[in-house]
Amino acid sequence: MSRQPVVVIVGRPNVGKSTLFNRLTRSRRALVHDQPGVTRDRIIADAERPGGGRVTVVDTGGLLLEDEDQYVPLIRSQAEEAIRGADAVVFLLDGESGPIPEDRDIANYLRALGVPVVPVVNKADRSGVELGAPEFNALGLGEPVLISAEHGRGTDELWEALDGHLGVSQVADEQPDRADEVQVAIIGRPNVGKSSLLNRLVGDERALVSEIAGTTRDAVDCLIERGGQRYLIVDTAGIRKGRLLKENVDHVSVVQARHSIERADVVVLVLDAEAGVREMDATIAGLADKAGRGVVIAVNKWDLAAERGLKQRSFTESVRDDIKFISWAPLVFVSARTGMGIAALLKKADAVGVSCRQRVTTGQVNRVLGKAAREHAPKAAKGGAPVSILYGAQVGIAPPTFAISISHPVDLHFSYKRFLENRIRAAFGFEGAPIVIKVRARRH
Repeated sequence: MSRQPVVVIVGRPNVGKSTLFNRLTRSRRALVHDQPGVTRDRIIADAERPGGGRVTVVDTGGLLLEDEDQYVPLIRSQAEEAIRGADAVVFLLDGESGPIPEDRDIANYLRALGVPVVPVVNKADRSGVELGAPEFNALGLGEPVLISAEHGRGTDELWEALDGHLGVSQVADEQPDRADEVQVAIIGRPNVGKSSLLNRLVGDERALVSEIAGTTRDAVDCLIERGGQRYLIVDTAGIRKGRLLKENVDHVSVVQARHSIERADVVVLVLDAEAGVREMDATIAGLADKAGRGVVIAVNKWDLAAERGLKQRSFTESVRDDIKFISWAPLVFVSARTGMGIAALLKKADAVGVSCRQRVTTGQVNRVLGKAAREHAPKAAKGGAPVSILYGAQVGIAPPTFAISISHPVDLHFSYKRFLENRIRAAFGFEGAPIVIKVRARRH
């Protein structure tokens, strides 16, 4: 099988790299915002080539060669690592501003790396850009391709310019079957170690890691394989309270994180062993629960437990007390710094993914419901009339969903539904999976 070609998009901040990435991949994976420097991590997705086959497209953070702020060295190292693994680099330029000194610096930088570069002038739909395009020839990278990433103009010409560098790509039937991938979203408050955990899982400095809260803004996808099982790991922006979101783009990042939760099979909720359980941890856990995702709780920085006087049993009790509604979620104690517990975390995520897709027969369900009703008579949400459970069945997976018919015109009392959930768990497991119980009340 031939290797899938890789195209990396680079350029200074705010020239339209993320817009072009979304255009080529037909997605909205990368954040798009007028504020420079929104993209910080590498964002990766596949694109369909016009002539057939697929290409891996990588969006990078705005490339600056001067250390103007705290993120610049981190972004530059991410971009350079992506460039070195590329078959071709799209050097995106702003047609409205014309070539500026930063563009010349980047052109010299790319030449020094010795990678094939296709210069591309963006915003060709705007007045005067075509007339000014020849000015970009002075960069010494060849005649640029004119495009409008926003409106899709010139993308065919861009693919033609790239084709000479990409070779023969994989055809559709050679693509790996991703149906058996476990999609895992890493979520949590800012600065609890989510990106460090991703990097440890991948074995690569794949996501930006710093002590600055809020470093990750995009959701970063990485495909890894362990023991024959593939995992698509998604690192997300730290989720904060609304009043703490200082910039509009931070709000967009949180929305992206929530979308990542919704498309995941399993969510890894990262807690900080040093900080303990915070109110926001419970709020974030609620997002995963509401989305019906499987949950594994990863207690990070456990390598510091001994010197902090922390014990697994007492920390577990604290988590169960403070986040009662996901008491079914298993805890794994890990250290992203040392790698402790990482293999156990992946194994548990795999097991929870299986639990979320588990099915039980109707006969098994009704035997458990019958025994539960004999132990504790069903109670209606309102009124004192007697209630009988007529029938029950599992009607869905991911999350496991059960429909129960009762002889009463109103719902079951919430405490009784919780009692039934506990009985179902005791009988069938469903570790790490939320259970949904839907009551079908008889109408008179």
